[in-house]
Amino acid sequence: MNVIDYSKFPNRSILCIDMKSFYASCSAVMLGLDPMTCYLAVVADTARQGSVVLAASPALKQDFKIKTGSRLFEIPNHSKIHIVNPSMSTYIKISTELTKLFNRYVPFSDMLIYSIDEAFLDVTGVKKLWGTPVEIAFKIQNDIQREFGLPSTAGIAPNMLLAKLCLDLEAKKTKEGISQWTYDDVRNKLWSVTPLSQMWGIGSKVEKTLNSMGIFSVGDLAKFPLHLLEKKFGVLGNQLYYHAWGIDLSKIDSSIQEKQVRFGKSQILLRDYRKESEVKVVILEMCEDVAKRARDARKAARTISLGLGYSKVELEKGFQRSRTIDYPTNITMDIYKVCLDLLKENYKRNIVRQISISLSNLVDDDNMQLNLFEEDNWKRRELGYVVDSIRNKYGSTALLHAVSYTDAGTSRYRSSLVGGHKK
Repeated sequence: MNVIDYSKFPNRSILCIDMKSFYASCSAVMLGLDPMTCYLAVVADTARQGSVVLAASPALKQDFKIKTGSRLFEIPNHSKIHIVNPSMSTYIKISTELTKLFNRYVPFSDMLIYSIDEAFLDVTGVKKLWGTPVEIAFKIQNDIQREFGLPSTAGIAPNMLLAKLCLDLEAKKTKEGISQWTYDDVRNKLWSVTPLSQMWGIGSKVEKTLNSMGIFSVGDLAKFPLHLLEKKFGVLGNQLYYHAWGIDLSKIDSSIQEKQVRFGKSQILLRDYRKESEVKVVILEMCEDVAKRARDARKAARTISLGLGYSKVELEKGFQRSRTIDYPTNITMDIYKVCLDLLKENYKRNIVRQISISLSNLVDDDNMQLNLFEEDNWKRRELGYVVDSIRNKYGSTALLHAVSYTDAGTSRYRSSLVGGHKK
């Protein structure tokens, strides 16, 4: 078995900070409750019994076994349990304020906001100002508690991977909510992890493949021959091997948003759609959305993809198909026409519950070639930008297709949501 020389790899002081049950904790504070002791569930839509639980307070998880992904009807009818709708705009505002709080300790260049409730901070360069990494973590944790009334946890390690693993595997389980790992902890604390899906970055499919190779723990993965992993998985095999040894070369200051390579939208419908005419209504609305996003970025697409997911009552799961066209476009009706062609070729009148559309193979709109055989193409392109300007000024529902006012339309309802949930 190879032995890793850790002196050759980065050894920084990285904090991975996570807000405990963020949505539930924010809602609890808004109601004047203690986030750690109250019983509270944030549900996507309290009016629908089948609605999913977006977040549950720690006490609700522990005492009633209700967690994220549970359904409203699974929550016991108990006088002490608070069930609330999400307040996404408030959650986003609080997340923004938390980012400002982090910025008191590190510059933005040493900060990566990983999600609405999780962030990485590189405190290597500010230890002389604020103390040891553990002291800095406690200072930030206390500031968050004092100013927002919210609980938080932190994992500390030499790189982003180990900081995240330290957070998930140890810090969240401690009373203080703060733990620190070094490279010396990899063999004792990381290699024993099983099943492999508990390892950050390993999904169920990769886990299943690794299991078929006789790899069931992170230690097994670290001891497996590197060349065989690379032969099986390619570049991913190299990453899996070094991650098992706790090696991660990612840098916070280089974790910039990647160049946009596609514009996509996916929507789980509020009910089963049994009629093709209803499916077409939603497809048109979604074509409008992705086309606007492309126009906002001054991009046009050569490849258009349509996917349908069928209801659970169907034997088939659905389909995902793409088509590359001769002339790149960001015109809504051009995109819609391609989607209708894909629908006609692949849809067999199944019951639909999910629809996805994406644009890829992008080019700059300024370089977009217009089809000379369609005289009104230029006008239709400019019309799209005019419609966008009206919607940007007066709201997304200022101009809608007539079909959006039918029972099949979803645009009006979704315009009242933030991040797919109630404001």
